[in-house]
Amino acid sequence: MAKNLLIVESPAKAKTINKYLGKDFTVLASYGHVRDLVPKEGAVDPDRGFAMRYDLIDKNEKHVAAIAKAAKAAEALYLATDPDREGEAISWHIAEILAERGLLEGKSLQRVVFTEITPRAIKEAMNHPRDISEPLVDAQQARRALDYLVGFNLSPVLWRKVQAGLSAGRVQSPALRMIVEREEEIEAFKAREYWSVEAECRHPKQDFTARLIKLDGKKFEQFTLTNADDAEAARQRLVKAAGGVLQVTDVTSKERKRRPAPPFTTSTLQQEASRKLGFTTKRTMQVAQKLYEGVALGDEGTVGLITYMRTDSVNLSADALTELRDVIARDFGTHALPDKPNTYQTKSKNAQEAHEAVRPSSALRTPAQVARFLDDDGRRLYELIWKRTVACQMIPATLNTVSVDMAAGNEHAFRVSGTTVIDPGFLAVYEEGKDTKGKDDDDEGRKLPQMQPGDRIPLERIHADQHFTEPPPRYSEASLVKALEEYGIGRPSTYASIIATLLFRKYVELESRRFRPTDVGRAVSKFLSTHFTRYVDYDFTARMEDELDAVSRGEEEWVPLMEKFWGPFKDMVADKMESVDRSEATGARELGTDPKTGKPVSVRLGRFGPYAALGSTAEDAEEKPKFSSLRPGQSMHTITLEEALELFKMPRTLGESNGETVSVGIGRFGPFAKRGSTYASLKKEDDPYTIELDRAVFLIEEKEEIARNRIIKEWDGHDIQVLNGRFGPYISDGKLNGKIPKDREPASLSLEEAQQLLAETGKPARGRFGKKAAKKAAPAKKAAKKTATKKAPAKKAAKKATKKAAKKAPAKKAAKKASKKTVAGKSAGKADD
Repeated sequence: MAKNLLIVESPAKAKTINKYLGKDFTVLASYGHVRDLVPKEGAVDPDRGFAMRYDLIDKNEKHVAAIAKAAKAAEALYLATDPDREGEAISWHIAEILAERGLLEGKSLQRVVFTEITPRAIKEAMNHPRDISEPLVDAQQARRALDYLVGFNLSPVLWRKVQAGLSAGRVQSPALRMIVEREEEIEAFKAREYWSVEAECRHPKQDFTARLIKLDGKKFEQFTLTNADDAEAARQRLVKAAGGVLQVTDVTSKERKRRPAPPFTTSTLQQEASRKLGFTTKRTMQVAQKLYEGVALGDEGTVGLITYMRTDSVNLSADALTELRDVIARDFGTHALPDKPNTYQTKSKNAQEAHEAVRPSSALRTPAQVARFLDDDGRRLYELIWKRTVACQMIPATLNTVSVDMAAGNEHAFRVSGTTVIDPGFLAVYEEGKDTKGKDDDDEGRKLPQMQPGDRIPLERIHADQHFTEPPPRYSEASLVKALEEYGIGRPSTYASIIATLLFRKYVELESRRFRPTDVGRAVSKFLSTHFTRYVDYDFTARMEDELDAVSRGEEEWVPLMEKFWGPFKDMVADKMESVDRSEATGARELGTDPKTGKPVSVRLGRFGPYAALGSTAEDAEEKPKFSSLRPGQSMHTITLEEALELFKMPRTLGESNGETVSVGIGRFGPFAKRGSTYASLKKEDDPYTIELDRAVFLIEEKEEIARNRIIKEWDGHDIQVLNGRFGPYISDGKLNGKIPKDREPASLSLEEAQQLLAETGKPARGRFGKKAAKKAAPAKKAAKKTATKKAPAKKAAKKATKKAAKKAPAKKAAKKASKKTVAGKSAGKADD
């Protein structure tokens, strides 16, 4: 065992660094977080200075054991977890665990940080170790405690008032509010008609199209013409006034510079990868993680290709700038170099400013040189990062914009513009993408023929075109991340997890790569915005992030910050739990009255999603209402009375087949066709409101044919059967399902063989009664588990001993723990919410 132990987070990183450090070092991975808050109420105790209860994460116990074993034999320990707050917290957790087990006595323990995994960076970090940063640990502790207290206290309110199983997050809730508010803007939007007018010109050297800028002596604006009659009248006036030609009245030429975009931060990398590569935020971070941790480059060995990908900074190191300038001079010429390096300002002032921007670890490794060592995703993302970084240190692009005004008579005028590139500068390498096309972009790259005042330009025709204003677009991943960053909500490590949580909870759905809130998401957002306004307020959330940043810089104490938040929040939760009416909380809507029955029609949010009700839903109503689930694509916020009444046409009777009625309906698990006692689910392409008799009968008989062929063999007087299943033949008695050896013909099994196979391989059958069957049919498995537990007390005893030793720690150490801090990191990935 080597005398030095270095601990990182990921095994890929451990493998790469181990090659750099040599035989004197053992490099082990923690596999992310090693401890987490116990997943139950009371894990954070506000009455004891927000003391936290945490325990080892089950899946990482073996990794902690390996670290402890290596630490026992090592002389010096180095904590090299990721260079952010969570990485700092993981290092602190590992140090605490080793201290509790008495493995640090007489040994040095130091923290080392590097933002790129290259031999030079690792050597530099090892030469400049430091202590664990208490402010960073405090900031992460406060963040984790806040997220826990919000989740464990606000979620039960949602369960009672909105729907069971919901959750509310400190940062995800404002993000959901953004998406919902945008949807409400779209629904409230009223389109306005407007007309544009253009002239198609036939210049002897080049045709071009000019747009109307003056009509009847007045500036032509978007809503000058708002109907077809006015537009046609205006077009005819213009045609008459022009007389077949437009006369050039003014030519202006303006040279301008366009600076390159800054190097990537986490946010801008996610936005640009979404726009240009079609990557989700999660996919971007996963690919970047691999590039950062190391890629095998043939004879060069394994090298980290980019710097750390979670950063707010746009700074570049002096070494990186020198190398970038060398590459630019070599590949693009010295004229592409500015006199001195370009510098950029970062809006954020938090602790992660110590990082650099996301850049190639060496600009000398061009995308072409490393392409063969990367998969397609890695190649594309590395190329994006390399080009953006190189471009940011090049000269601005020099552009020339020419605008030509042309008169049609004395009262009207048209304009055409064109922009040409005089010197591409950084554009020779990279141009930033955009979510929407700007007005100037229409002219860019268009070169106009030479014109001067007095020239008469032949006119081919003048045409007017109808348009309608459009609602604001739904958020894409790129625009949502940009909005979160602009509001100051979340931090680099949180954007991907915010989006993942919203999708996982089914609060939002992706339609054409845009976020649309579900009815459940809208109910949650409305409830929180109405009753917990302060806590989903954008400014409040941003101020909280700023205060956490202040804690990370050592400018603010974390416990007073928690106390300021907790008191008012706790009181509000208690009040809303009692005072809020559920119907109001779920956004129920009264749509009107059914003209046939005179009964009220409403839409509501139930246990299994949104539904329509025909009749009174009051508890004391004389007659029970009818209910029907909404169809896919329908929303309780936009459905009309007529659309809701259509839902109650179910079940539909289609006709008769084999002397039995055939009908279609919609049940808990979706639409179905029914004949006698046979139910058959409709396919995705089948609409229960339009399906015809022949198609329904086909689906039913297909289901019956499958059922007839399902039984391979059975024995009278016994429940055991040999059946055809989705994944092949198997044995079942209705309670247990057993496997059949691949070398056995299922139909040749005897009853005794089937019973033996079921006893040896049987597992509880899935289904509505699976759990109950499992308890009755598998006592042997349970007994075996108890026996194994009794025979393996060592692990449990060791765990108890560790806790007992911690309790017996000196009062000084205990006091330090109680006042300082018990950081509980998240159990999976870089996530704060």
